[in-house]
Amino acid sequence: MTHWDLLLTGARIATMERDAAPYGVIDDGAIGIADGAIAWVGSAASMPNNEARETRSLSGQWVTPALIDCHTHLVFGGDRSTEFEQRLSGVSYEEIARSGGGILSTVHATRNSSSDELFESASKRLQMLQADGVATVEIKSGYGLDIATEIKMLEVANRLNESSAVTIQTTLLAAHAIPPEFKNDADSYVELVCKELIQRVAERKLANAVDAYCEEFAFSAEQVAKVFEAARSHGLPVKLHADQLSNGGGAALAAGFDALSADHLEYASADGIAAMANSGTTAVLLPGAYLTLNETQLPPVDAMRDRGVAIALATDCNPGTSPLTSVREAMALGCRLFRLTPEECLAGVTREAAGALGLSDRGTIEIGKRADLAIWDINHPRDLSYWLGSRSLSVLFISGCDVSLT
Repeated sequence: MTHWDLLLTGARIATMERDAAPYGVIDDGAIGIADGAIAWVGSAASMPNNEARETRSLSGQWVTPALIDCHTHLVFGGDRSTEFEQRLSGVSYEEIARSGGGILSTVHATRNSSSDELFESASKRLQMLQADGVATVEIKSGYGLDIATEIKMLEVANRLNESSAVTIQTTLLAAHAIPPEFKNDADSYVELVCKELIQRVAERKLANAVDAYCEEFAFSAEQVAKVFEAARSHGLPVKLHADQLSNGGGAALAAGFDALSADHLEYASADGIAAMANSGTTAVLLPGAYLTLNETQLPPVDAMRDRGVAIALATDCNPGTSPLTSVREAMALGCRLFRLTPEECLAGVTREAAGALGLSDRGTIEIGKRADLAIWDINHPRDLSYWLGSRSLSVLFISGCDVSLT
């Protein structure tokens, strides 16, 4: 006799296992949950004899892995709606950044915000993601650009992890922009990040990874390589904002350091994509930024498919270039802007997003995985990308516990 904490019956299940039938569909399925993990999954007809403390019939609703947002900047101060208006009037993102706006305006607001203020504002955005079926969120720093504020941001992100049911993965993104204090000496700032900040963050275990922004007006490939070498020396994996606005060789650079992910990639070269395939680096596409910036250069999705590069999707939630707090909308945009299929989009915010964070314990519905499950009132998993603005989440389980927001 099998003993479970929870048995879900009457389910239509999209397991999202790799190399399974489309969506990994199991009709008239059941899921047994024990100790926060999936103990059994399959058709009701093949279910073993069991004793469950609680049984729930889902009455034909769909079950998918809970969603994962693998690229966000959720902790920040201030607001940049003014820049949104500027871009609509024809001012480019690069022009705004060079004139002291862009990231630096958020840096100023974040430095001047207390930890409590940052926590409260980020909590609201996190709740929006959770209400959208999200159980795991990556949060980057990068709006401090000094040691004290970068650490403050990571502390806030870790506080969110402790106070929320959602799992938070933290990333140090100190190499996000050149701070005003180092306007004419970016190398010295990189040295500060490499020799002091990364070490302090690693010693306190404040971050799960290190990220950087490789772009002409941010950091060069040589500077990013130094940051990555420092991260690697402290046992921290890396990821990269790569080839977003120009082809700076970011995809190949990320692959050369066995990065978990390279993100954006609109201008990535064929050689860069091939390098990512060889290293197993996940491509994280960010359609919210593409839309907000009115970009026209599409990421090379066909090359990624041809090379077998895993494709993840994320909101890139941030105040300047992607004010997006819905993974479902990121999926919808992924189909419409990047011509991804609905199945690719769902894989991109479950299985492939888990890979982009280096997490092997979630992202699919398989025995032994965490019981992070989203229950949807839909007709088919493709509906998650098809409908715009719908709120079809019925129940969200994280580690087998119902954490649905009411």
